[in-house]
Amino acid sequence: MKYGYFDLENKEYVITKPDTPASWVNYLGSPEYGAIISNNAAGYSFVKSGANGRITRFRFNSMMALPGRYIYIRDNETCDYWSASWQPVGKPLDKYKSECRHGTAYTVISSEYEKIAAETTYYVPQGKTYEVWRTKITNNDTKSRKLSVFGFTEFTNEDNYEQDQVNLQYSLFISQTKFEENRIIQTISENSKKDRTDRFFGMVGAEVTAACGNFDNFIGSYRTYSNPVAVENGRLDNSMNYNSNSCGALQSDITLEAGQTTELIYILGRRKSEEAAVILNEYKEQGKVDREVEELKNYWHSTLDRFQVNTPSEEFNNMINVWNAFQCFITFIWSRAASFVYCGLRNGYGYRDTVQDIQGIIHLDPEMAAEKIRFMLSAQVDNGGGLPLVKFTHNAGHENTPDDPEYVKETGHPSYRADDALWLFPTIVKYLGESGNKAFLDEVIVYANGGEATVYEHLKNAIRFSMERLGAHSMPAGLHADWNDCLRLGAKGESTFVAFQLYYAMSVIKEMAILKGDGDYISYIDKVQGELSAALDKCWDEDRFIRGIREDGVIVGAKNDSEANMWLNPQSWSVISRFASDKQAEKALDSVHEILNTPYGAKLLDPPYKKHYFDGALMHIFNDDTKENGGIFSQSQGWIILAEALAGHGNRAFEYFMESSPAAMNDKAEIRVIEPYAHGQFTESKASPFEGRSHVHWLTGTASTVMVGCVEGICGMRPDLEGLVIAPSIPSEWDGFTIEKNFRGKQLSIDIQNPNHVQSGVSEITLNGEKLEDNYVPAEKLADVNKITVIMG
Repeated sequence: MKYGYFDLENKEYVITKPDTPASWVNYLGSPEYGAIISNNAAGYSFVKSGANGRITRFRFNSMMALPGRYIYIRDNETCDYWSASWQPVGKPLDKYKSECRHGTAYTVISSEYEKIAAETTYYVPQGKTYEVWRTKITNNDTKSRKLSVFGFTEFTNEDNYEQDQVNLQYSLFISQTKFEENRIIQTISENSKKDRTDRFFGMVGAEVTAACGNFDNFIGSYRTYSNPVAVENGRLDNSMNYNSNSCGALQSDITLEAGQTTELIYILGRRKSEEAAVILNEYKEQGKVDREVEELKNYWHSTLDRFQVNTPSEEFNNMINVWNAFQCFITFIWSRAASFVYCGLRNGYGYRDTVQDIQGIIHLDPEMAAEKIRFMLSAQVDNGGGLPLVKFTHNAGHENTPDDPEYVKETGHPSYRADDALWLFPTIVKYLGESGNKAFLDEVIVYANGGEATVYEHLKNAIRFSMERLGAHSMPAGLHADWNDCLRLGAKGESTFVAFQLYYAMSVIKEMAILKGDGDYISYIDKVQGELSAALDKCWDEDRFIRGIREDGVIVGAKNDSEANMWLNPQSWSVISRFASDKQAEKALDSVHEILNTPYGAKLLDPPYKKHYFDGALMHIFNDDTKENGGIFSQSQGWIILAEALAGHGNRAFEYFMESSPAAMNDKAEIRVIEPYAHGQFTESKASPFEGRSHVHWLTGTASTVMVGCVEGICGMRPDLEGLVIAPSIPSEWDGFTIEKNFRGKQLSIDIQNPNHVQSGVSEITLNGEKLEDNYVPAEKLADVNKITVIMG
């Protein structure tokens, strides 16, 4: 079933049926002020932290998806009432018309009921730390209508989410509300000079007829958000909260003549009353909201326009040009901090998560990426490992580490991860390629626990971390875990996934050492990479690479194992790392396609653990074909797309894209359930009665890995320090496609033609009319505006 469509021209997803199988959301704001909003206006807001800066309440793990940013409308002649979004009142859809347009950091919800139309625009202004709801109410009737409009939000009673929800004997008695002029002011711990917090919910555009700051008085006894007593009665009682639950509710009584429109602007934020008054006064200026929304659009659209494709696939165009790209920025900004699944309690950035997330935006904003790379390098410990959790309050040079009991107690992370610092290598390679900034390697950056070194030395130190922690078979030890947190091979167990990462990292650092003239280190890398290669050779098992070797010497992922005998990531990374021979790569990728592929993507492993698991196979606790236990783990789809593309298999690379792409499920949304425009964490596979259902929306590393798989793999954009390799790997049925790319401040218009309908290979490239020797475009030859023609064959 289809609930909406992609509007590529306006970079929006338009929801035409509000009864979506789950809440389909959008992200508003910045790290300073965040807001999540659904297609029915549900969601919550926070300042800096979803855990410690929560402003409004939300009920997680519920299809009810309550509460939110609600505007109620009441006809004072008929006493009928409804909401400007379909929910929470939920009028019959044969009478209530609704449309939601999720855009780039703004959402517009339109509705019409009983000839009264409403259009509400929700956004956080660029660079501001408050949110705006602008509603336009129009009388489409032939007669005048007398209405009451109620804006409503439910405040938390404490900035800390857990304290607000659980510690009620405390949090109920620190909050109170007041009404001043055109705004509700909530104060928390009002008597405290240190801990006092002020929030406001105000309105301009009409007179505030009445107000309510007491949640119980607004909703009433034994009622819900769908039938609040205050709206039903048509009157707020001006009661305020003292020692109970707070809300902000503002009523305006208006009369609209036939065809007349009125505009009300509600503003929510964390400010003292005097500051709130200044902000509200600014929005009395005509046209301010329209200018701010246009500013948001211009910012995001100009950013996304730095890489645009036009292919025969609408799904590919919509994801790469808009939604996958926008999601990459959201994960880059919010990490795993707040969604309708993540409650905001994570108190920092996961090292691997964040370094991976950076990769997804490098082709669009390399310098924004560079700032986060510097931050993550400052979270590397002087032993070469990464801090498993980098606190939001990270104090580079002065942090404790997993070697310190204080860090373990504060973060709950008792050990280093085997792979964390190794993710720096592909990320920094991508940045160097997009920017051409060779000097970056010489920048000096502090270590998390003190001391400093150049970026180049940081990377050498990451190699040293792995080399000092090898297992009995000369491969990196699994330590606490690698990428798969549910696989514990033992402190001395060995992970082939990490071994392939290390092999890749050695190739990268060798190129950097050549650039630096570091002869002794080149000799060292040649030696240890040869030893690692010999160890990995022994991990080949007929048509696949094993997953690892446990601390007790037992192989995980051997072909003859009764369960979990085939794993996805070692096969992908054997190709990505360039370790696998051509013959091995073909066999491994064929095995993935034959054993792991499904209509919804490739499974993480098969068969799932059920009876023959070991203590370190923690994924056995999950149901079969769910999450790490044989589910279709979405992040890994990006790696198999990239691996197939690198192998020249354009048909399969695109097949995996389509199987796992949210956009490809737009007309089967009832199966997918979560948004058809944003990646999730995983999809249930064949053993589930709900095969194809996806979970854990938006905040997932899938966004970056799929983006890399598509941009570098399928589109074939592979920059290095000196220029750009163009090596597309596409479906053979495509006649070609075009790319508009901003590369180091220069515009590239790339026309890729496929007259012979091949999957990969380039027979000819011309740059501004000049035929090049191969498929490499030197940066020094680029003009400010460039036309590149690529003939595949």
